[in-house]
Amino acid sequence: MEAISRFVAIRRDLHQIPELGFQEVKTQHYLLRYIQSLPQERLQVRTWKTGIFVKVNGTSPRKTIGYRADMDGLPIREETGLPYRSTHDGCMHACGHDVHMSIALGVLTHFAHHPIQDDLLFIFQPAEEGPGGAKPMIESDIMQEWKPDMILALHIAPEYPVGTIATKEGLLFANTSELFIDLKGKGGHAAFPHLANDMVVAACALVTQLQSIVARNVDPLDSAVITIGKITGGTVQNVIAERARLEGTIRTLSAAAMQKVKRRIEAIVHGVEVAYECEAAIDYGAMYHQVYNDPELTAEFMKFAAAHGGVNVISCKEAMTGEDFGYMLADIPGFMFWLGVESPYGLHHAKLAPNEEAIDRAIAFLIDYFSWKGNSEV
Repeated sequence: MEAISRFVAIRRDLHQIPELGFQEVKTQHYLLRYIQSLPQERLQVRTWKTGIFVKVNGTSPRKTIGYRADMDGLPIREETGLPYRSTHDGCMHACGHDVHMSIALGVLTHFAHHPIQDDLLFIFQPAEEGPGGAKPMIESDIMQEWKPDMILALHIAPEYPVGTIATKEGLLFANTSELFIDLKGKGGHAAFPHLANDMVVAACALVTQLQSIVARNVDPLDSAVITIGKITGGTVQNVIAERARLEGTIRTLSAAAMQKVKRRIEAIVHGVEVAYECEAAIDYGAMYHQVYNDPELTAEFMKFAAAHGGVNVISCKEAMTGEDFGYMLADIPGFMFWLGVESPYGLHHAKLAPNEEAIDRAIAFLIDYFSWKGNSEV
């Protein structure tokens, strides 16, 4: 039988019960049951929707250090073939949130037994993948009462080897927005196109035109992405489609670019309405704030990590990844970093299988960091 650590076993348990945003009932129950098994003398536990706040009271606190782990899975059918694969058909922890939670529990376990001087606040956040749990969670009464003075989080990175930590000062992840466009024309018989307004044709034209925005409306020294990942339209092969729907995402490195991209999308969609004599509606869905790392805290963290000896620190480039942890960083100084888990399959892939050796190494490193940060004057 394979010998695995306590927190690798927890990760495998969590991996089997992925749940979508604000539906993490089993996940919350599992976490609470484990947290209740820890010494309770210095713990305060409160729930928020399907999320959890756990405060570890320090011995003589001067500040509160926050740590966030996200909880939800993705609507992806797992294809790893692992013995501990998802038991929830059509849902998978394909973004590593099971790893994030197990690491957080490992760090929490240590400090429940060995409290430090400062308070620690562990935040198990639902709905990171959508519709967005960070913003309402930081606006909650619990967060306002226990608001940390600084906050950090990690995200697994399949492209980096185990033992690697990658981050940077300033902008790390992009501004992101969902994009949904509905077109309504006039259906009809496939043999009489002149009597209808074909929304499949309109949708195809719209996709092509949307790609001109990044090429011709965004400053080449800035960056933006518009991706249409799904198109639906029509009902059967010999009926002209009365309706079509485009689903996609927008990513920009600056807030100004996001505003400009949206203005251009709206102008182009209006043009399609006129050109194809149809009706159109735009829904931007969930929008995530950029992840902007506090320069001073990030530089200090990277210096600590470089001197630690147990990790390899890389200064990385910003990415077009979206993360609603950005809302927490907009309100509280802090940072996010990538954690190497070396997998041949990337984030949101049905075959993603992180190297579990990263879990215990991350726990040990974060225990050392929090012990240093929570017992020092810095």
